[in-house]
Parts: sequence; structure tokens; C-alpha cells
Amino acid sequence: MHTEENPMTAKRPVTTQKWRALLLIAVAELLVMSLWFSVTASAPELAMAWNLTPTETAWLTIAVQLGFVVGALLSAVLTLPDLVRPRYLVAGSAMLGAGATATIAGVVTTPIPAIALRFVTGMALAGVYPPGMKMMSGWFRTNRGFAIGVLVGALTVGSALPHLIRGIGGVGQPAVVLYGSAGLAVLGGLLVLLVGDGPYQSPTAPFDPRAVRRLLADRASLLANGGYFGHMWELYAVWTWIPTYLLASFAVNGTAVSSELTSILAFCTIAIGGVGAMAAGVLADRLGRTAVTSASMAVSGFACISAGVVFGSSLFVIVPFLLVWGFAIVADSAQFSTCITELAEPSYVGTALTLQTAIGFLLTTVSIQSIPLVASFVGWRWAFASLAIGPTLGTLAMLRLRVLPDAEKLAGGNR
Repeated sequence: MHTEENPMTAKRPVTTQKWRALLLIAVAELLVMSLWFSVTASAPELAMAWNLTPTETAWLTIAVQLGFVVGALLSAVLTLPDLVRPRYLVAGSAMLGAGATATIAGVVTTPIPAIALRFVTGMALAGVYPPGMKMMSGWFRTNRGFAIGVLVGALTVGSALPHLIRGIGGVGQPAVVLYGSAGLAVLGGLLVLLVGDGPYQSPTAPFDPRAVRRLLADRASLLANGGYFGHMWELYAVWTWIPTYLLASFAVNGTAVSSELTSILAFCTIAIGGVGAMAAGVLADRLGRTAVTSASMAVSGFACISAGVVFGSSLFVIVPFLLVWGFAIVADSAQFSTCITELAEPSYVGTALTLQTAIGFLLTTVSIQSIPLVASFVGWRWAFASLAIGPTLGTLAMLRLRVLPDAEKLAGGNR
């Protein structure tokens, strides 16, 4: 059996090392991404302590999204993910985000500095998510959809962790959630330092101010990005407001549900997307990226509207519905990024991924803010229906990409 030498040790087969790299990168990113919803999970307690309005409460999450966008755009313009070795960028960013989160827990007592620190956290996470995908693509050429699917699955579970921490002991104790998330992020930052460059890792590239313009001019990449943008319009708005939707739904039918159970249900809704991302990765490598992403968005878009139908139902109806929605809503996410690794200019894959996520997360700041406004007019029953436009447009973009000649580059010819 033929094996290639590992660039780190030159002793172990690449096949063995790549699975070790997958495990380390996925676990590291899972732990660091617990920072994302650390304050959001604690929002009920913080809103009461700081007398926040629903809009101000939303800004605790929106600030992270905006910080991520600013950090990602700066990284893309400076081609930072292709100038700095990814593991160092991820580790340093993890420490910065952990420090900002711990500061909120130990020092902050008013919303303005908390929002500012959440912005810093978002900027830090821009140095974690896209470089992590670049690291993973450096270890996998075949099965890349599965590998990045595992990564996004880990990111998904990591994003849900604060809800789990709150559900098992953090209700009424926001510092427990915040310090817990910060500690996990530090551990993740240390773990990623154990991962070297993969055999398919593109070398660091020189700063090129024209790189972004070239990336934006590529038609196939633009369509892949269009699919991602439609997906992102829905994703974070649902993740942010699903606890509020649940509380409103239970209030309608008089179901007595504790804050702990609501947090656990929110965790399960988000975390099951990790399974969806991995399953979609396997299918996309075999059946095609455009087919799997289109099917996933069709299901999640339908769920946006169906949320109004099941609103007020019993747990026996709500829970299975949430699990199906949570599975589908993020299943396609990794495949949009995988498309970019296969379509973009090889020397600037890191920049292309960062640019994609920057614009996608910018859209989430609008959709997150729009949901409570929509709910004020139509109620929480139909608030999520407005998100269905995203998956609809995203599906159209991916179906258009499917017929382009460049689609042959996807998944070894599996469009």
C-alpha cells in the first residue's frame, strides 16, 4: 500500500496523520466556538440585571456578528489567512476571544462595555473559523466535503455548548457560563498548536491587493457564495431566537417548562446540526455538492414556514420538528465552504473563505435584528417565515452553479 510521507514527522503515513489532524482541529474549533453564544445563552439573566430591552439584548449577539465581519474583511483585504500559518492565527485569536469573554464575566456591569467586548470576540473568531477550514483542506483532497463537514459539525456543537452549560448549572449564574466558555476556548487554542501543515496546504502567499478583486470576479465562486448567503440569512437568526420562540410557544398551550429545559432544547436544536453537517459531507462527496445543498435548503426553508404551524403544539410535536430543522439548517454550511476551496485561486483559498464568511455574517446582523421586529407585527408564531427567502434564493444560486462547466471541479466531478 502506497503512503506519502508526513511533512511534520516524515515517519508516519499521511493517511494516519490526516485523521489525527481532523480530530485535533475539530475538537479545538468546537471548544473555541463556545465563545460565540456564551453571552446569548446568559441573556435572560443579563437582561434582567442590566434592564435591557429586547433590542439591546439582541445587540449582545449582533455585536459578535459585526465584529466577525470587520475582522474577516480586514483579514481578507490584508490576505492575513494566507500570510500567517493557520494554527498560529487560530491559537492567538482563541486567546483574545477568551480574554474578552472572561472580562465580561469578571469586570463588566453595564451593557455598553459588554457589547464592545462582544465585538472584540467576534473579531477574534474571524481568526478561528475560516483559517480552521483552510487547515482542514490542507490535509484532505479526497473526502474534503466530509472533513469540512466534520469541522462545521464541531463548530455547530461548540456554538451550542453555552446553552448546555446554562442548562446543567448556569441558570441564574451567567459568570458560570462565561468563564466556562472562556476556559474551553483557551484549551482549544492550545490544542490547535499540535497540528502541523497538511500535504495539500498551500504555501503562505505574498500580500496582493488585487487578490480580492479577482476572487469576486469569478462567476462560479460567486454562485457558491450566493448559496452560502441564502443559508446564512436563515441560520443565525433561528439559532439566536429559538429560545424565545420556544417560550412563546409553550406559553400558548400552557405547558409548564423550566428555563433549564428550554436551554437544553435550544442546545439540542443547534447541536444536532453537527450530525447534519457530517452526514451532508459524506453525501456531497458522493452525490454532488449542489444537489445536497439544494435539498438541505429546501427542507430548512420549508421549516421556516412550518414553525408557524407547529407553534403552540405539545413537546411531542415541537421536539421532533426542532430536531429535523436543526439537522437540515446547517447540513449544507460546510459544502459552500468546500466549494470555495475547490473553485478559488489556490494561493488565496484562505482569503476566499474569509471573504465568504465576512459577507455571510454581515447578512446575519440584518436577519437577527429583523426577527423581533417581525414578531411585533405577526407574533412569534410566524416570525421565522420571513427567513424562507434566504434558502429559496440560495437554492436557485446552487442550481445555476450546477450547470456551469466549472462545476466539474466540485467533488471530483460530482456536481
